[in-house]
Amino acid sequence: MIDAGFAVEMARYNRWQNSQLDGFLEALPAEELSRDRGAFFGSILRTLSHLCWGDHIWLSRFDGGSPPPVGAGESVTYVTDLGGWRALRQTLDARILVWAEGLSDAALAGDLTWHSGAAGREVTKPLGLLTVHFFNHQTHHRGQVHAMLTATGSKAPVSDLFLMPA
Repeated sequence: MIDAGFAVEMARYNRWQNSQLDGFLEALPAEELSRDRGAFFGSILRTLSHLCWGDHIWLSRFDGGSPPPVGAGESVTYVTDLGGWRALRQTLDARILVWAEGLSDAALAGDLTWHSGAAGREVTKPLGLLTVHFFNHQTHHRGQVHAMLTATGSKAPVSDLFLMPA
């Protein structure tokens, strides 16, 4: 399905996107970050919080490291302000890159088994598929944040992969 190089490239892309996003978020007043905009998770900050939570839970499954200290029901309040988001995001992005750089094609061809709180049972799926899902989930929610940013009158990050610095 995918190879280890894809995972590293997507980890780099994720970090690049989040670092760009930070500047646009910093320019917004705090009330704009927390304003309910009718999106799935309501606000920019709640969407970013959920995305950090999602990355953290998947990473704990992928690398065996610590999971988030809160459950899925609290994913939208996992981070409560821009400074908290920034610190956690940088930590997660570094952890994602280390995990991706340690992946092998053989590992991606294998399965991952974990207990899914959402499904309420043990689940086994191909690691390659889960890796694609992981990066797709990031892109999906950053797209929502992009739309909410532009709704504030802000510009938003360039997201074209081919423009990512080498």
